[in-house]
Amino acid sequence: MKKPRKRSMLANERDNGMNIRKFRDGLFSKSTLRGISAIIIFGIIWELGARSEELFGYRWPFLGLVPAPSAVFVSWGGLIGDPSYWQSWYMSFLRVFAGFMAAVVIGIPLGLFMAVNKTFYGMAFPSFEVLRPIPPLAWVPASIIFWPTQELSIAFVTFLGAFYTIVINVLGGARSINKQFLQAAQSMGASQWDIFKRIILPATLPSIVVGAAVGMGITWEVVVAAEMISGGGSSGGGAGGGLGFFIWSSYVGGSYEQIIVGMISIGIAGYMSSELLRQTGGLLTPWLKTR
Repeated sequence: MKKPRKRSMLANERDNGMNIRKFRDGLFSKSTLRGISAIIIFGIIWELGARSEELFGYRWPFLGLVPAPSAVFVSWGGLIGDPSYWQSWYMSFLRVFAGFMAAVVIGIPLGLFMAVNKTFYGMAFPSFEVLRPIPPLAWVPASIIFWPTQELSIAFVTFLGAFYTIVINVLGGARSINKQFLQAAQSMGASQWDIFKRIILPATLPSIVVGAAVGMGITWEVVVAAEMISGGGSSGGGAGGGLGFFIWSSYVGGSYEQIIVGMISIGIAGYMSSELLRQTGGLLTPWLKTR
C-alpha cells in the first residue's frame, strides 16, 4: 500500500514542477518580454513628448498636449484611496456583466435556433438584419425615454453592444457545419437532441467563444459612452457613476490627468474581462489553441 502512495506523491511533485516551469517559461517568454519592452518604450516616448516644450524648447504635435505619464501616475496614486474611484469600477463592471450575460443568455439560443430551424430563420433574420446596423449608441436617447430608469437604459444599450455580435457568430458557426456529418448521424439513428448535443453545439463552441470575446470588447466601449451621455445612471454624481462618467466629470472639472487615469482603467478592465473569456474559452474548447 505504501508504494502506490509513494509513486502518487512523486507524480504530484513532478506535476507541480512542470507547472512551475510552464509558469516561469511563460513569464519570461520572448513574447512577454517584447510586450513589456513595448510598454516601456511607449512610456518613454510619451514622457518625452509631454515634456517636449520643457526639454527641447518646442511642443511635439499631439503628445505635447497630453499630460505626462509621471503626472498621470501621481494623480492615480491619489485616487487609490478614494472610494468613489473604486465605486466607478464596480458600477461599470456590474453594467457590463449584466448586459453581457443577458446577451449571452438570449443571443446564443437565438442564433442556434435560427441555424437549425429554417422557418424561424426566415421570420426572424430579416428583422434582425434591419436592426443590426443601428449603432448601440444610437439607442441611448430612445432607451432613456422608454426605460423607467437610467440604470435600465444603460443596461439595455450595453446588452445591444454584445447581442448582435454573439448572434451573428453563433449563426455563422452553426450554418458552416458540414451537412454530411448531420446526414451521417441521422442515418445511424441519432435523435435530434443527440445531433445538437454531439455535433452542432461542439462545432459552434469556437464561434461562440469568438463572438463572446468580440462582444465583450464592444460592451465596454458602449457602456463607457452610455455612462457619459446618461450622466452615470441612477447613482448620479461622481461617486459610483461608472468609469465613463468618471472620465466625463474629470473633463468638466479640468483634471486632464484623471481623464487618462480613467482611460487606462477602462483598458485594464477590458483586458481583464477578455482574458477571463479567453481562459473560459480554452476550457470549453480544449481541442483548439485559443492563445
